[in-house]
Amino acid sequence: MGEPYLLTPGPLTTAAEVKEAMQRDWGSWDGDFRAMTAEMNRRLLAMAGATRDAWTCVPMQGSGSFAVEAMLGSLVPRDGKVLVLANGAYGQRAAQTLRYLGRAHQVINKGDYLPPRGPEVAAALDADPAITHVVAIHCETSSGILNPIEEIAEVVAARGRKLLIDSMSAFGAIPLEVGAIEFEALVSSANKCIEGVPGFGFVIARKAALEAAAGNSHSLALDLHAQWAHMEKTGQWRYTPPTHVVAAFLKALEMHAAEGGVAARGARYFDNRDVMVAGMRAQGFETLLADRWLSPIIVTFFNPADPAFEFDRFYELMKAEGFIIYPGKLTVVDSFRIGCIGRMDAAVMRRAVAAVARALKVMGVTDAAPPPKALEERARLAA
Repeated sequence: MGEPYLLTPGPLTTAAEVKEAMQRDWGSWDGDFRAMTAEMNRRLLAMAGATRDAWTCVPMQGSGSFAVEAMLGSLVPRDGKVLVLANGAYGQRAAQTLRYLGRAHQVINKGDYLPPRGPEVAAALDADPAITHVVAIHCETSSGILNPIEEIAEVVAARGRKLLIDSMSAFGAIPLEVGAIEFEALVSSANKCIEGVPGFGFVIARKAALEAAAGNSHSLALDLHAQWAHMEKTGQWRYTPPTHVVAAFLKALEMHAAEGGVAARGARYFDNRDVMVAGMRAQGFETLLADRWLSPIIVTFFNPADPAFEFDRFYELMKAEGFIIYPGKLTVVDSFRIGCIGRMDAAVMRRAVAAVARALKVMGVTDAAPPPKALEERARLAA
């Protein structure tokens, strides 16, 4: 359709059918739209393997960070304490959110290269009985790490604490089911692995947790309990919903199911990643992470040391070839990121790799290897 591919972790490239679904207006109070909301919630609960007697899905207007804040501000009581597991920007954002909310918290900060592991989480929980909740990022897209959520969930449950999972960039492609992993709630967004468009997030939570959350929230608009209670009573969102986005998301959910659900969606993304990483490494690029932690969502590469490489020029050359990439978020060494999700397959990733080669040639870059300090930093911090 003449649009560039978005090699990003969301917003991402969407199907023509998803775009087409937004070409009709809906009344937010109308029975047809209420039925759309109910069907969306039903499908999301089914994706999480959750039954409606014990679990519920609550959509929340805004970006994913709105939904994360709604979850934290509503499900963590004001006298609770949170252990935040951070290894990138989104773990740090969770901690920043808790500071704004005035919730007691502490952080295990693993840097950019490594995930939090079960034993260190267990040690932190054993050392501080005041901790009531643990926040874990399923896929940390600032680096591309896929965190070991099953391992984390096991030690949290064994110590009687409650796990809140930010699965913003993983839900829908990486299995996360209530029967396999014990958690209190997860949060995700319309414009990630289900391949909808931006406009709302959603929280899948235990009903018991929501029932206990009345009066916790710091915010009128982000009160997850109030949103849930209103939907239970009326079938409507409390405030104006993104009607066109919901319509697009329903189409995306239909296409997700038709593709084969979570397993098939994840398999396509893993294939995208493997093709892209192999092609980039063949040109001399180095990944930030070791293979065992590479997610199928987005991959971080070190910038080449070649003085002819300039990221802004590289970005524009890639855009001219029809690919939008992301700058890096590392603090010590320069990097960029290439996403693997969205409406694209391995053939598109091969085209992207070829576009990288042409961009380097235009720039006069003869060696894509990173500077020695990047490799030294990786060796030091990833040990």
